[in-house]
Amino acid sequence: MDGSWICRGGNQRKLLSSYLSLSIFLSGMDSSSTKAEVARELPFIRIFKDGSVERLLGTEIFPAGTDPKTGVSSKDLTIIPEIDLSARLFLPKLTGTPNNHQKLPLLVYFHGSAFCVSSAFDPTYHNYLNSLVSEANVVAVSVNYKKAPEHPIPAAYEDGWAALQWVASHCNGNGQEAWLNDHADFGRIFLSGESSGANIVHNLALAAGGGGGGGELGVRLLGVALVHPYFWGSTPVGSEAVDLDQERKGSSLAVDSEEWPEWLWSFVCPAMPDNDDPRVNPVAEGAPSLAGLGCGRALVCVAEKDVFRDRGLLYYQAVAGSGWMGVAELFETEGEDHGFHLSDLGSEKSTYLIQRLAAFFNRDMPAF
Repeated sequence: MDGSWICRGGNQRKLLSSYLSLSIFLSGMDSSSTKAEVARELPFIRIFKDGSVERLLGTEIFPAGTDPKTGVSSKDLTIIPEIDLSARLFLPKLTGTPNNHQKLPLLVYFHGSAFCVSSAFDPTYHNYLNSLVSEANVVAVSVNYKKAPEHPIPAAYEDGWAALQWVASHCNGNGQEAWLNDHADFGRIFLSGESSGANIVHNLALAAGGGGGGGELGVRLLGVALVHPYFWGSTPVGSEAVDLDQERKGSSLAVDSEEWPEWLWSFVCPAMPDNDDPRVNPVAEGAPSLAGLGCGRALVCVAEKDVFRDRGLLYYQAVAGSGWMGVAELFETEGEDHGFHLSDLGSEKSTYLIQRLAAFFNRDMPAF
């Protein structure tokens, strides 16, 4: 693949506090890794001056299988052995005969966690996709893209594009994976992701439209759903400056831990560390036109208390006003923070968000 396209183009606060507390606890442990001098620390990863890293969460692996609550089945595949790219596939409980080849919307999903922790096999994302696949009645491919800092950006985008090409190889019913051959409707392909995963979704949609130079995909994306997307920029927008200042005043931790949104991009993308890189700031001067998004519908979900909320709102407004020939929608959850639904799937607001996404995945383009 020509990688030039990627170069051009409340509850969460409690959860974050837990991550930071875990970081403090682990810093006092007597181990060979923690004896090394720390160079930089995020709430979820510690980087040592000797080049080693210690991930503070997202390392647990939950086995695939059949979920007893929803009846959703899952299995793991190495989809492209040549680049060591794997995925977890999800299939909802099917009705009718065992040979029922009911065609369902196809969701290609990218998990969040700052490009550097977690996986497609993490119990948090596994349980979330069980709920989403059951509610939406979709087939899902959760991509286990490579993580920074061992694999800095653009690795996640390259893996994402390769995964889309693998998915598209099934469009004639003769691909590698029977679940996709038998049950995926290739006229209804959606991309979705949380946080950094939503960032990947944006960049892939731009590439699919030709705006990022990614090349011909061979199938059309019907829609994209960006949930609490990670975008940033060198100049604060909305309440960003106030939110970060409040966290500084309320924290006794090192500056790196307090200000991680400001330097996350430089950590995961050291080759182009500017927060106005169009891949992290799609409204930056000189960024590719959002009119080039290669899909027909876009849903942007934000949370009222999320530090990234105003960036998500700005992105929605920019897409809607870009001249893009699609339909843009915005959904905001009041009183909640970044990724709130992942830590409390059973809450009323989490359920409503999942229902909103499910409805989006089951609508075709409106007639004009």
